[in-house]
Amino acid sequence: MKENNNSTCIGSIKSILDKNIMVISSIFFSGAFIAGKFSIMEFPVFSLTFFRFLIASVILFLIMHFRGENLKISKSEIPHVIVLSLLGMVGYHLFFFTALKYTSSVNTSLIAASNPIMTTVLASIFLKERVSLKAAFGIVISFIGVAVIVTNGSYEVLKNMNFNIGDLYMLIAVLSFSCYFILLKNVLSRIPPMKLTAYVFLFCVLILLPAVIIENPASYMGSVTIKGWGSLLYMATFASVIAYMLQQVSVKRIGPSKTSLYINLIPLFSMIMAYFILGEKITIQKILAAAMIISGVIITLKSKNVSK
Repeated sequence: MKENNNSTCIGSIKSILDKNIMVISSIFFSGAFIAGKFSIMEFPVFSLTFFRFLIASVILFLIMHFRGENLKISKSEIPHVIVLSLLGMVGYHLFFFTALKYTSSVNTSLIAASNPIMTTVLASIFLKERVSLKAAFGIVISFIGVAVIVTNGSYEVLKNMNFNIGDLYMLIAVLSFSCYFILLKNVLSRIPPMKLTAYVFLFCVLILLPAVIIENPASYMGSVTIKGWGSLLYMATFASVIAYMLQQVSVKRIGPSKTSLYINLIPLFSMIMAYFILGEKITIQKILAAAMIISGVIITLKSKNVSK
């Protein structure tokens, strides 16, 4: 009887971890937005992305080496890993940073919040995932919550939004990351999460190398402050090594649609961090929006009709 109770207890804990592992990942991703405010002032865009994933890939390969794991991947898997790197790392960051040059942070944040919707649509087409009305309702509620946080509940902000080429770049960024999610599940069935994360980061570094050479690191490295290096190290360890690995584990366990929904928690956690670290205010509208985001995530996760 005790053994049955223990197995039930272990099963319940595993179920809770499976469904909420992305909460931890979202917290670390949120911290990257705060760290990015400091590091982007001291590193060019390509170099910042390059050094972030260079440090992250070195850490992952060292961990696997000391654990005695096989570091090799088959030649047949290399094209798949390169595509994942192009979509989820290089492509997303390239279009995201380019979008910021032409459009507002409000526009980019709202478009980014469409990622769960886009991923769910792609998953239903390519992975044959069935989406219930309850799950769709949860996604919409969560999206509205993000919109309220980004606009601070002001209709005037939405009314005065001007769409331009930057918004198109942001849509491409979101589409790129959604495709990354869809392809990720298939590759994870053949390559363990840590090894896949390490190689995705490594190929990202190799692809970005020519652009970094053009940016000439020697021209700015000497002026980078401790705050700049500290921010970069945070993004490389917590927001890359840990966050991306947990994200891949989540995709493998609960599927891309439900995993992508957790992205909407990032503005919520960023808001909380900005309050404590940057001294930004939290309004009643943002508190209500936070409740909507959390409710939307819970509703979708409890939906029974979304297959993995």
